[in-house]
Amino acid sequence: MRSTLGSAEMLHVVGHPLIQHRLSQMREKSCSVPTFRALMREIALLLGAAALADLPLEGREIETPLEHMSAPRLAGKPPIFAPILRAGIGFLDGMLTLLPEAGVAHIGVYRDHKTLEAHEYYFKAPEDLAERLVVLLDPMLATGNSAVAALDRLKVRGAKRIRFICLLAAPEGIQHVREAHPDVPIWTAAVDERLDERGYIRPGLGDAGDRVFGT
Repeated sequence: MRSTLGSAEMLHVVGHPLIQHRLSQMREKSCSVPTFRALMREIALLLGAAALADLPLEGREIETPLEHMSAPRLAGKPPIFAPILRAGIGFLDGMLTLLPEAGVAHIGVYRDHKTLEAHEYYFKAPEDLAERLVVLLDPMLATGNSAVAALDRLKVRGAKRIRFICLLAAPEGIQHVREAHPDVPIWTAAVDERLDERGYIRPGLGDAGDRVFGT
């Protein structure tokens, strides 16, 4: 894993070969909807494991078939996964497979295709955001407008510890999130070259929501 973004190491580009292989498969225009969904779920598992590698543990007494022992278990309340609708749902399945006891917050944000501004239309979250790690999920960090809007909302609702996982990021989106929320670390599989005039990541993989849901 390669970390950048200065001394704070707030950007983590996860270069695991299995992630990079699956990402290349997803980029291909010929990748079918079922395959795209399956690959996103698999990448979510791997990215999630990287982003949550420092979760605290505590010893608990258990009994193996041979004897008693103190075994490590996750300490405290489980994280909350917060997918940005709709494309973030494609990430959620893999993350819940990784940590089924996690809570889920849903954030509905759509991007105006003319202005590229983000507009919230739905928000539903557990009441104890302030007490738990919140992991924002969105496959594409393009302009960063949706991510910033979602992070704004989560903080208004009390979230204090937030991480952001995305599949692909553009330099422009990373910079936007850094400026608006410098305390939120980002995990991604790749940082692509640029945004085009429509706000799409290049070379990218197209519209992740359309490719997940076949629209």
